Amino acid sequence: MMIYKNVMEALAWASSFLVDNGREETAARIAMQHILGTSYSGVMLHLQDVLTIEQQMKFKELIMEHASGRPVQYCVGSEEFYGRSFIVDESVLIPRPETEELVLGTINRLDKLFNKQTLKLADIGTGSGAIAISMKLECPDLSVVATDLSERALMTAQKNAENLAATIDFRLGDLTSPLVGERFDIILSNPPYIAFDEAKEMSSIVLEHEPHSALFAEEEGLILYRKLAEQLPAIVNKPALIGLEIGYTQGEQVAKFFKNSFPQSTISIEKDINGRPRMIFCEIHV
Repeated sequence: MMIYKNVMEALAWASSFLVDNGREETAARIAMQHILGTSYSGVMLHLQDVLTIEQQMKFKELIMEHASGRPVQYCVGSEEFYGRSFIVDESVLIPRPETEELVLGTINRLDKLFNKQTLKLADIGTGSGAIAISMKLECPDLSVVATDLSERALMTAQKNAENLAATIDFRLGDLTSPLVGERFDIILSNPPYIAFDEAKEMSSIVLEHEPHSALFAEEEGLILYRKLAEQLPAIVNKPALIGLEIGYTQGEQVAKFFKNSFPQSTISIEKDINGRPRMIFCEIHV
């Protein structure tokens, strides 16, 4: 058993070990946050703290597990999204920072587009519930429905909603099928959008652990956008806002789908923090 003088020494060992094993050294910090039950800034404030033997053993166990190929978020059982901690396991995709921008972009458009208080939002393919729950907690007046094709994913999302005290109506079903007969003001979705032939370029950590049903889609990754564009006119109000995360090469094609379905809408392709086209917003006016 390696005995570390303090948190800083443990992080130095873990970072070096992970790099030597072809993994991201940032996983060391995520594992340490979990061990200490604190945030990134909390870890920085406790670099000189001495770890108990139990903490050292658990930390080493997490680092070894991640080095073997399991995503560190699944190892610790959680991931941060929009300033909150979400339970994640192999039933759901690990929330990405880029998706936070979909939430922020939606919030920034609400006041401009709508002049009523109570709005109905549907998050299609909710996974961990990160988008739906974040929207509800940031905009408490929203009435939020979240759907997913996976029963296991919905169970995880339900746990997150309970932990974070967010009232969400979770429904099992494919795309808009659980929403038929209702009308919504806001539709958000981060659907599977990776083409199957892109798998060869992807990290083995992602391919071996994250649910393929949440990653890959037919028609070069575009099938679900096409289906949503076809199905959404039947369930959206006027005005309405549709926000979608996309693959960075898919903007023009996805925009075309929605322009065909909503000819009078205003459609914008927005870039993410890395400067890549990552979101489509479709504003449907009265």
